[in-house]
Amino acid sequence: MTEKERPGHPGRHHGSAPGGKPPVGADIDLEALVDVSEKGGLKDGVRQRLNRRLFVQLNVFTRCKDCKPLIKSIEKAGIEAALYLDIHDPQGVGLVTMSQDPQFFVTGLRDLLNGPGFGELELRREYSMLGRTYGLGHEENLEDWLLKRTRRVVLNTNWPWAVWYPLRRTGEFARLPKEEQAAMLMEHGVIGRAFGKADLGHDVRLVSNGLDQNDNDFVIGLIGSELHPLSALVQTMRGTRQTSTYIREMGPFFVGRAAYQSPMKAE
Repeated sequence: MTEKERPGHPGRHHGSAPGGKPPVGADIDLEALVDVSEKGGLKDGVRQRLNRRLFVQLNVFTRCKDCKPLIKSIEKAGIEAALYLDIHDPQGVGLVTMSQDPQFFVTGLRDLLNGPGFGELELRREYSMLGRTYGLGHEENLEDWLLKRTRRVVLNTNWPWAVWYPLRRTGEFARLPKEEQAAMLMEHGVIGRAFGKADLGHDVRLVSNGLDQNDNDFVIGLIGSELHPLSALVQTMRGTRQTSTYIREMGPFFVGRAAYQSPMKAE
């Protein structure tokens, strides 16, 4: 008898409900349920797993007439970040920061935003977005996908234009069969890869469940060398079944062009 087959083992539900029926949730694998590691594709016949991910935050400010002091503050702090000029606000800027350690956002980043430069600006809280990288289950190199790809995209000085926005799906999507969900996600993936291969736009996809002040599900970043293809990518995505049928809300949209992108640190 294996450990999981023994009565009372925490990995499975046991016992019977009144009338001899199995208790509700008896078929739930609790070990799998509480495995919060990210999963990738098979590598040497073994499923990739990694309990690390990158947290990414966008903060937007107004009343900035000169971004040079902000850039100096970022460089002095020695963090990986991109500073964008807000296309909709002549005094607006957006700051994207990234870290594997969420404590960074309430320590080092907090000090930066309360210090010279940023501390004098007005924060536009309605634009604050926070998400984390995640595994889709088929990544060939899970570690690179989780910890490096987003940084390469955001910090690439050949891609200064960016469109950032949150989105929320309807509850109906979660109730669809997994195969149907996968087919719709594949449609999005094909479009994203086509735009990326043509160097028209590169997407950053982040989960924000429980991290977003408005209960959004995802944060999306579209990054590229020109603005129009990013708008075209949003337009193309609107025609997919997932977006047209199962997206409850998108936005607000932050659109900007990088005034500064820090070098990517070696690891």
